[in-house]
Amino acid sequence: MRATVKDVAKLAGVSPKTVSNVINGVVFVRPETRERVEQALAELDYVPNMSARGLRNGRSGMIGLALPDLLRPYSAEITHLVVELAHQRGWGVQIEQTAAEPKREFELLSKARAHLVDGLILNPVNLDDSAVTTAGPLPPVVLIGDVDQDMVSQVAIDNVSAARDMTKHLLDQGYRRIAAVGTPELQGGSSGSSGIGRVGGATDSAGTAAARLRTRGYREALTTAGVGPDPELEIALDRWSPEGAATVVSRYLESHEPPDALFCFTDTIAVGALSALWTAGVAVPADCAVAGFDNLLESRYAVPPLTTVDFDRRLFVESALDLLAEQLADPGAKPRRVMIPHRIVSRASTAR
Repeated sequence: MRATVKDVAKLAGVSPKTVSNVINGVVFVRPETRERVEQALAELDYVPNMSARGLRNGRSGMIGLALPDLLRPYSAEITHLVVELAHQRGWGVQIEQTAAEPKREFELLSKARAHLVDGLILNPVNLDDSAVTTAGPLPPVVLIGDVDQDMVSQVAIDNVSAARDMTKHLLDQGYRRIAAVGTPELQGGSSGSSGIGRVGGATDSAGTAAARLRTRGYREALTTAGVGPDPELEIALDRWSPEGAATVVSRYLESHEPPDALFCFTDTIAVGALSALWTAGVAVPADCAVAGFDNLLESRYAVPPLTTVDFDRRLFVESALDLLAEQLADPGAKPRRVMIPHRIVSRASTAR
């Protein structure tokens, strides 16, 4: 006969309610108690009756995760952590690529309202276009990323401070002509480098919160150092990707002297920039230093290893799941914002 919750509770020496809390993952259980319950679950080969559970508590045991672009390494790392850490809470994960399309976000919100998924983790790139602001009453939702809002709970890093710290790091290394790669386009569709950033056929970065916030931090650091921002050193991209960055930086180098350093707003942008510099015969870091943002797993293996902004992605995802569990346990809970600390990881790409 299949083991029951009562069987597990008896073996673990806890109440059936505690076993349910461990399985459902929406209520905090002390680590030592959770470990005993999980050992009992494994020993009895317990298989939850998802259909019966859904009928009892109105939940599916599934959550939704929506990211703008699943092709990118950053998305792969976040998705991996969400799936693994959600599994530890007894949740399955439905994954969607929104490609910055509000319609796809709206479809996921509709699934949550219909209880096909219990809650959502969304990563909108621009709040103005997000279904979160236009879809009416919301199911349990947590945002990850950079949009500034107070409607739902959110996990983020301080992009302004992180970009300011990276720019200051480059200034402290003695670099003065520091170009930023990934800045928003200026009003009217031209970039700070006379429209070089247009590569066509891709998602526009002009409206993304990350582009605006990181540009702000970059400018603040330059101003504080008495250097002052230079529009010619702000290189816009309409796609944050290696191929887009390689194209745009190559065009920039055709009509400009290499700057002292490139601060790329993601590590994937930095990879494209490194390729463009290599193709143009510009040595890194001797002729031009390069820094990124995100500390992807591959960044330490770039040639040369990449200086970057790092933050604890496991803590980032755990915090998002904790916030979602709060919403599931108490739909009326007040939204909270959790800020994840960052640090500068200095490697050979910016060494003097």
